[in-house]
Amino acid sequence: MSDNVLRGCVAVVTGASSGIGEASSRMLARQGATVVLVARRADRLATLADEISGVGGDVLSIEADVTQRSEAESAIGRAASEFGRIDVLINNAGVMLLGPILDAPVEEWEQMVRVNLLGVMYCAKAALPHLLEAADRGPRNVADLVNVSSVAGRQVRLGSGAYNATKHGVGAFSEALRLEVTQRHLRVSLIEPGAVATELASHNRPEVLEGIRERFGSIQRLDATDIADAIEYIVTRPRYVAVNEILIRPTEQQQ
Repeated sequence: MSDNVLRGCVAVVTGASSGIGEASSRMLARQGATVVLVARRADRLATLADEISGVGGDVLSIEADVTQRSEAESAIGRAASEFGRIDVLINNAGVMLLGPILDAPVEEWEQMVRVNLLGVMYCAKAALPHLLEAADRGPRNVADLVNVSSVAGRQVRLGSGAYNATKHGVGAFSEALRLEVTQRHLRVSLIEPGAVATELASHNRPEVLEGIRERFGSIQRLDATDIADAIEYIVTRPRYVAVNEILIRPTEQQQ
């Protein structure tokens, strides 16, 4: 695929400090977009920003916690103010805290609802006016909002109840929004990754983490760049092509 398809566009990536967000930010810069990196870990953002600018990319880092509506709105507003437009939003910030419902710490549920669902909704709502405006005026006359969900948003599994709930919510929100805005050439897309070799699972309690290792330890997991490749395909399609949903799993993963 040729580079610079997104030349003249501005792309915002949440959860940009690691994993899928980091890989997607590199991809967007390679495609010519000005990239706005949003995450809580300012030191990691600075390192990534230096890397992108070091190869000639235009980049801005914004330290923000998207679970706080004011910070999500401020990050989106600053991106639009600095560069005059937003053409792409990759809603990637997320957390996966697994375990049985019966003995789960409710605080974990609350954290997942705040990050996985409210954070996505806050950023989408704040970005919508800018994305719709970008769809009305060049360079592409189309805009993209990509919500990163999970296979857990489609497949319910034992031990993933609250996580399943948040990711199913992302899918429902994405489809409802797509119905509202697709005729205005704002494409809403959903990515549902299976097991990916990122730090996402590392935040689980030790007993849960051991179960994850047993389940996925024998298969070759996806790399973050595999998901970034899928996102690249979505955001570089011609104006008349909308990729609404991609489910992507390791070949050996059954569920």
